Amino acid sequence: PQEPEHSTAMPTYPSITRAYTRCRHGQMHYRVAGPADAAKVPVLLLHQNPSSGYEYEALIDALASDRRVFAFDTPGYGMSDAPPSPPGMAGYAAAFSDALDALEADGLLAGPIDLYGFHTGTLLCSELAIARPDRVRRLALTGIPMFPADVSAKKLDEALNYPAPEESGESTLTLLRNLWNYVVTSRDPAVPLQKAVFNFADKARVLDRFTWAYQGVWSWDYSRLGLVAQPALLLQPAEDLLEMSKAAAALMPHCSIVEMLDLDRDIFDVAPERIANELRCFFDHA
Repeated sequence: PQEPEHSTAMPTYPSITRAYTRCRHGQMHYRVAGPADAAKVPVLLLHQNPSSGYEYEALIDALASDRRVFAFDTPGYGMSDAPPSPPGMAGYAAAFSDALDALEADGLLAGPIDLYGFHTGTLLCSELAIARPDRVRRLALTGIPMFPADVSAKKLDEALNYPAPEESGESTLTLLRNLWNYVVTSRDPAVPLQKAVFNFADKARVLDRFTWAYQGVWSWDYSRLGLVAQPALLLQPAEDLLEMSKAAAALMPHCSIVEMLDLDRDIFDVAPERIANELRCFFDHA
């Protein structure tokens, strides 16, 4: 029989362990990989909304060859316990700060860390860097969603007034259809269908809190980027956030820019090794 094409296989990463730590909202789920005794500074990955650390598994595996890598699930997303109400970007970051302290108390993650965030994760990383200069050494960001004020205001209104699930399921099914179209139908052709379906399922599991983190994104004060004192990197593909990300990076006191203009979307599925190498270059040699 003919061998199946490699592109149809689902990647597996036995190097990655899943576990829980503690924060003010209960249990925080995380993925971890890499040698515990590595000399390199550990890296913490913060994901986009409404995903989880699952989106980073290929990047975790690529980065973990020479350092410890952690990826938290934002409270209320993935498998982390939810807060009682949307806490905003600083509130989510405070929970991540709790988790860092809990991991340190358990002897699992002490000393300085580097951060990487994608889309919503860029704001979470920025808030965590502002809150914890004692722990955060450097941060790298991809896709800072600094939309014009009128666009953000419209998006915030939509997030605040998104319909609750009803008996007919109409609003939920519409959301799922739109999500399928974005994640599966419009995916990069290099992403296998089965992987795209798993990406869809990862995002779809939090339908009741789908807009919570978005409320924090669209209400965030981007002038706070000026408070990020650590060295920063904007690692930016040619997505629709390209120009606004570069404008946001200019608000940070110490931010350099590396463009990846041959990439657009699904970057962790199509180019994890390349992204890992760019992050290593910044974290280790900048």
